[in-house]
Amino acid sequence: MINQDKKNQRLRLIAIFFIAVTIVIISKLFVLQIVQAEYYRTFALTTHEIYKQLHPKRGAIYFQDTRTKQEYPAAINRQYFLIYAVPKEIKPETTSSTIDKLIQILSLPETERELLNKKFSKTNDLYEPIAKKIDSDTIEKLKIEKLSGIYFTPQEYRYYPEENIAAPILGFCRLNDDGTQQIGSYGIEGYWNKILMGHQGFISGERGALGSWITLATHSQVNAQDGADLLLTIDRALEYKACDLLQKGLEEYQAKSASLVMMNPKTGAILAMCSLPDFNPNKYSEVKDLRSFSNNAIFVPYEPGSVFKPITMAAGINLGLVSPNTTFIDPCVRVINGYSIHNAQNKCYGTQTMTQVLESSINTGMIFVEEKIGHERLQNYVNKFGFGEKTGVELGPETTGDISSLDRKGEVFGAVGSFGQGLTVTPIQLATAYSAIANKGLLPKPYIVAETRYPNGKKDITSIEKSDQIISERTAKLLSGMLTSVVENHYKIAKIKGYYVAGKTGTAQIAENGKYSDERTNHTFAGFAPATNPQVVLVVKYEEPQRKWAEQTSLNIFRDLMKFTLQYYAVPNDR
Repeated sequence: MINQDKKNQRLRLIAIFFIAVTIVIISKLFVLQIVQAEYYRTFALTTHEIYKQLHPKRGAIYFQDTRTKQEYPAAINRQYFLIYAVPKEIKPETTSSTIDKLIQILSLPETERELLNKKFSKTNDLYEPIAKKIDSDTIEKLKIEKLSGIYFTPQEYRYYPEENIAAPILGFCRLNDDGTQQIGSYGIEGYWNKILMGHQGFISGERGALGSWITLATHSQVNAQDGADLLLTIDRALEYKACDLLQKGLEEYQAKSASLVMMNPKTGAILAMCSLPDFNPNKYSEVKDLRSFSNNAIFVPYEPGSVFKPITMAAGINLGLVSPNTTFIDPCVRVINGYSIHNAQNKCYGTQTMTQVLESSINTGMIFVEEKIGHERLQNYVNKFGFGEKTGVELGPETTGDISSLDRKGEVFGAVGSFGQGLTVTPIQLATAYSAIANKGLLPKPYIVAETRYPNGKKDITSIEKSDQIISERTAKLLSGMLTSVVENHYKIAKIKGYYVAGKTGTAQIAENGKYSDERTNHTFAGFAPATNPQVVLVVKYEEPQRKWAEQTSLNIFRDLMKFTLQYYAVPNDR
């Protein structure tokens, strides 16, 4: 009897246990299916049918020291955090104190209080964003407070260690709509976006109730492929020095904008490129004028003025129609198709050689050369030098400039085109054209990406394309000598101790309302050094500086930067 009672007692205990377990299970199901139904519907993809994108790592971009081949990060990925709230987890009595802490830790303006109150009042809401791109130091402060209903999750952003330096070259990145991938805009980031971003992967399949894979169910997987890294031809030290000097000039001369291109004339490698005003790509959303995103060196065409005269002179010499010593008698003014064309400041020079025409920048002398060449042949040479088409440098966006005036039949168009009016070019086109003069008549193709490095270890090293012989080596040497005389005899402030420098200014009136302004001008200086064995070509341009002549603006920056560069590379003296 006693044994039977003990047996019944054990059965009752077992029954009570199973009843209790059943109650717990039913309660849990009630919570899952009724109370938290909305929550679990929201995350259904993670509990049953899964489709999870795998996001690749964006490739980095590097500057280099072109002497030592040391590399420096120009654009890399950096982890920040998104802070968000789950309002249903925030108790009404803690709302005010939670907001106080967030305002304090995140340094939010007091005006954010009302917005946070509205977000936290959505008691059934499971997600409300609070702040993005928050650094790890701030997150550590947030952890200490242990605020209920406040969470954070890591997000990868693009980071530019050098901030404004080379920003128009690099461009910037923004997150796509779902915050999972960085999309490049402008510059290298935009032009090379597909290579840098890599390829997304995915996993799809079935999961069971406990979250494990159902092995017999259909599933597939494609792994993400990380983006490639890019090593630029840009020399970090030269880029910094170039942009610093250009910026100081912009402020001193009160110019509207400025641009600069430094190129190796033998290879076409871009060593430095600046465009002002610029921006900080880490804070691109704060930019008010969208023109700051444009790279003036490749995107903004302008009438170059006298810096274009060596192109016309190259055609005349190459065709055997003039030589450095050919003379002409300056008529002081030419009337062509009813238009009177004067020299700068209405000067009259008398008998002059072609070298003196370049030295004194005589417009009527260039018309003399153009009339010998002929309209059609001049147009052919302008095309050969690369004007009127994109250089193809791996940046975006680039413009072609406009030389369509040379298609027109009137003689005046060829006449003014001979000294750089009526047509437009870009600084990079000028740098490429002057590189042909410095490079024995061979026109290089400019490039800015030295290597493309893929995650699998493969490297694509940019090969130097074969250059077109657009003028003879003899013509290039004669013209180099003439441009050296320009500096030696006319622009002596451009001289650099120990070196011969070749170059030419351009002070070009800006066209407005169908005529040329007497006040507004663009200033350019283009040249190379050492003149006897050119290592560097440099073009400096200012838009509407508050000084009269290019020798007072662009030439100064050219001289200072060229001197620094020759010393930087320890280039042997040639005089």
